[in-house]
Amino acid sequence: MIRRRLLAGLLAAVATLAALPQAALAHGIVGRADLPIPQWLFGWAATVVLVVSFVGLAVLWPRPRLEQTAERRIASVPKLLDPLCGAIGVALFAIFVYGGFAGAQDAATNVGPTFVFVIFWVGLVMVSALFGDVFAAFNPWRAIARAAAAIAKVGRGPLPEPMPYPPALGRWPAAAGIVCFVWIEVVYPDRGDPSKLAVLALGYAAVQLVGMSLYGIAPWTRYGDAFSAYYGMFARISPLRWERGSLYARAPLSGLTSLDAVPGTVALLCAMIGTTSFDGFSAGPAWGEIAPRMTDSLRNIGFSQSTSLEIAFTIGLIVVVSLVAGLFQLGVRGMRSASHVDLTAEQLAARFAHSLAPIALAYVVAHYFSLLFVNGQAFGYLVSDPLGSGANVFGTAKVTVDYGWIPATTIWYVQVAALVIGHVAGLILAHDRALVTFADGRAATRSQYWMLAVMIAFTSLGLWLLSAANS
Repeated sequence: MIRRRLLAGLLAAVATLAALPQAALAHGIVGRADLPIPQWLFGWAATVVLVVSFVGLAVLWPRPRLEQTAERRIASVPKLLDPLCGAIGVALFAIFVYGGFAGAQDAATNVGPTFVFVIFWVGLVMVSALFGDVFAAFNPWRAIARAAAAIAKVGRGPLPEPMPYPPALGRWPAAAGIVCFVWIEVVYPDRGDPSKLAVLALGYAAVQLVGMSLYGIAPWTRYGDAFSAYYGMFARISPLRWERGSLYARAPLSGLTSLDAVPGTVALLCAMIGTTSFDGFSAGPAWGEIAPRMTDSLRNIGFSQSTSLEIAFTIGLIVVVSLVAGLFQLGVRGMRSASHVDLTAEQLAARFAHSLAPIALAYVVAHYFSLLFVNGQAFGYLVSDPLGSGANVFGTAKVTVDYGWIPATTIWYVQVAALVIGHVAGLILAHDRALVTFADGRAATRSQYWMLAVMIAFTSLGLWLLSAANS
């Protein structure tokens, strides 16, 4: 009976994904009608890849591999490089803040908005997934805190020990920080105002410095700093790990297996997926029909038009993040019932949380690829004239954005490939963890029926949400 229900659920999930390709597999693309092969074929191909991957893992992956992968030291790194990168990070932060106040108050001519929402928010994700935790080296508030601590030690001797970081707090501050940042990106009406972005950046930096002074630089950076936790999660996908003085190599994805799933880790990963999903959904016609109705209802109870719109978008953002979290929890509970493991649903969710990281990366690539490689070209002229004052520091002020340099079909292929590969990687991580979690191989395979259903459901939901802007 249980097997029949699992099979029925799996077939339903497969059918759902197969039914969505026309609307779902073309997010962020212009000229979809010119694709070389039918769109429905990609939908079925994505479904087949996930199912075949599941079967292949069950047959050809009988023992854990990523859990047991060892790192190897491949190069020495000058220790001076770490403080040098920190100084560069502080300088970039200072230039950004100064430009926000002193430069032109226009998103198109001031470097600030493009730097924050394209280079920092999107570009750094892809750099982290390829080359490791680069942000840790350039983190400006971490560099300021370390410099201040070093100076204080020279002048006053040993500093007082920081308070222990509260275990229950975990990564909850980081999860909240990511949701707040996306709220600014999607909801905040003045997100393109350079001076207000500078004020927000200073406020965030102040909060980080207070957190590091209370709980220590390393603990707060690891758990409390939203961007450190965010980029650090993607960096675990990378085959490279940087440590002061050394560079290590490891199998791709294996860094995720050592993730310490403290409280808030699942919330952070669900926020990473849900916020990106809502960003795409909020630009589409479906949300275009829902938002006005919500806004009218809010106006009827006394809110202004602008406040009503902000509340409606805030509710939508929270609902989508909650939907992603609920879907993952549903899969975890089904996995627990199928495998009869002696673990609570919360413990099981923590053990398998790392399998969501490749999906989060897939959503970032699928949603923001065209933004980075098309709109990111604006950085070419902004870097020569960061304040919008008519300067031409590097001789690139006349560079223009070529919106057609990447064909629409190429963008489409990249997005589809990212989504499929990301979900297959999630299946691999989940299968590998199941082999060390459950009593035998059969129990591990049974548990992964549910994880496959979750991955297909995530693919279906994510593709539809991300395609909404171009329906």
